[in-house]
Amino acid sequence: MRWKAKIEVTLKKEVLDPQGAAVEGALQVLNYRNVRQVRVGKYMELLLEAPAREEAARQVEEMCRRLLTNPVIEDFSYTLLGETP
Repeated sequence: MRWKAKIEVTLKKEVLDPQGAAVEGALQVLNYRNVRQVRVGKYMELLLEAPAREEAARQVEEMCRRLLTNPVIEDFSYTLLGETP
């Protein structure tokens, strides 16, 4: 079966986010003064073949831990959707 993984990567809460601060500052300049605590992350989608949801989930978690994130400073979450062949 084919699976689509939608992966979100964010900085851990205790890690400073200079890119988020820059976006927040720019929004303030554009008169969006009600915006606070902007955090910037990454979003990825991938398709993979696996016989069962559990195996697909195991592989996605392994990919995230080994390559797609820096576990020292980033957290991740994902959604797994079954795709028709």
